[in-house]
Amino acid sequence: MLYGENISRVVPEINGSEIIIEKVHKVDSPNYLFIDLKLKNNVPQTFEIEFFYRGEKVFTRDYELKRREASFNREKFLDASDVIYLIMPDRFANGDISNDDVDGLIEKSNRKNKDGRHGGDLQGVIDNLNYIESMGFTHIWLNPVLENNQPDFSYHGYSTTDYYQVDQRFGSNALYKQLSKEAAKRGLGIIKDLVLNHIGSGHWWMDDLPSKDWLNHQNKFVQTNHIHETVYDPYVTDKQRDLFTDGWFVETMPDLNQKNKFVANYLIQVTMWWVEFAGLSSIRIDTYPYVDKKFSSIWSERITKEFPYLNFFGEAWVNDPTLVSYWQSDSKTHDDYLSFIPSMKDFPLQKSLINGLMTNEAWDSGIGEIYRTLSSDFQYGDPYNLVIFPDNHDMQRIFSLLGERMDLYKMALSIILTTRGIPQILYGTEIAMPSTDNHGELRKDFPGGWENDSINAFYDFGLNEIESEAKIFMKTLLNWRKSSDAIGKGKLIHFPVKDGMYIYFRKHEKDLVMVAVNNLDNSKNLDPDLYTDVIGRKKKAIEVLSGKSYSLRKKISIDPKSAKIFQIQ
Repeated sequence: MLYGENISRVVPEINGSEIIIEKVHKVDSPNYLFIDLKLKNNVPQTFEIEFFYRGEKVFTRDYELKRREASFNREKFLDASDVIYLIMPDRFANGDISNDDVDGLIEKSNRKNKDGRHGGDLQGVIDNLNYIESMGFTHIWLNPVLENNQPDFSYHGYSTTDYYQVDQRFGSNALYKQLSKEAAKRGLGIIKDLVLNHIGSGHWWMDDLPSKDWLNHQNKFVQTNHIHETVYDPYVTDKQRDLFTDGWFVETMPDLNQKNKFVANYLIQVTMWWVEFAGLSSIRIDTYPYVDKKFSSIWSERITKEFPYLNFFGEAWVNDPTLVSYWQSDSKTHDDYLSFIPSMKDFPLQKSLINGLMTNEAWDSGIGEIYRTLSSDFQYGDPYNLVIFPDNHDMQRIFSLLGERMDLYKMALSIILTTRGIPQILYGTEIAMPSTDNHGELRKDFPGGWENDSINAFYDFGLNEIESEAKIFMKTLLNWRKSSDAIGKGKLIHFPVKDGMYIYFRKHEKDLVMVAVNNLDNSKNLDPDLYTDVIGRKKKAIEVLSGKSYSLRKKISIDPKSAKIFQIQ
């Protein structure tokens, strides 16, 4: 894509035989020109494109074909042995106060405004990489850091106004690349959050849209119906189905028309560019089902073919495994839809986790709901590759969802960190941060990320008893998890819930872990004889967090409202 006043009037030419202009496309706006280039080889080089008007050269532009360096010498990419740390950069740590306000970017910093920008940035993340590594996390997912030049609510990053530019209030493209390289030195991956469905109303395109169909409902605001089921519904009208994908998310988020081949190619190329430029370890795609279905199939296939090692995931906020599994590669679909995205966020498990732990009933209304959700895994192409989580940046924090009870908090985290899937933990969960369901409030600042904070969770300064207990618990469990092949590579074996107890195992070769979840208000005895088909002749169970040893020839008492993790020996 080339942009400039009346650029469609000029004729581009390239001298040489290595790079050829195959085709030039003009669109409705005279200020855009799209050029198809053919590369005869991928040798790094600099080349010139000359532009002529009526036979005379009017200007020249230099372009560089760079050497590929995507891996940054990463040891590994995202898989089930990892744990993702989800960070909202504006609310994590302010490492550079000089970029809190930037000329030309509308919204200024105001830490007193829960819905405003607070000043957190990429330097703040870089400054605390040692903390993230020491806690036991292995990948960092940053909410979108691309430019969001919006008058308000620009801090969250989901209203892109420039796909190729990091928002200067977070830093720069160079600093983002530095973050990725510094993270790689510590064995940490960087996951980029991308929005393919919509842009921000402040995007520079909005002043001069390339074509009459660049956006869906380009001439007036039409909101999506937000009814996910319409995508799959065999009986719904085409108009209602299209309203879901073509309607705007909100009025400040114009909906991109991926049926336009230039829009589609732009989004594919920008994805590839960021993976290459920043050496990403994964990508997370926002509002995945809202994107045009045909495009998401093409996009996911192109990204998979270009980066076969890359494990990336999408967001489909629905609580039915049937609807989530539809999008994951290798899942069987009712309409033969082909998807190539390797992973999805597991919202059904999150919902059943909360419902199960908040109810004392022994079966359907209790933790049996967790069992039932996992028993539906046959619908997924690869359930072990789903991204699982107790909460995220869009919902009330887990500690408050569970009534600010430490016992339930520990149960939830024990399950998330030991069942199948790739766990994701929201920043602040390691200190049991509470919240309401208000977005600005639940995305509160991480204590210690700003100069003169009275509490510093990075260095354990000023933490109360609950915060300290939660942090020790999380750090111990995360770092143990790193060493467990049963958790990182093993299969899940579980048993139907009985009398309020949910028992499951993770097994890889000779490595065996047992998890016993007691959701009742009284102690329950676990009888190892009931699980000999998994345990075999092993004689000892070591509780992971306490180190206490138990004989597998006797019943083991499981405390009320607890999840105990045992290494079976």
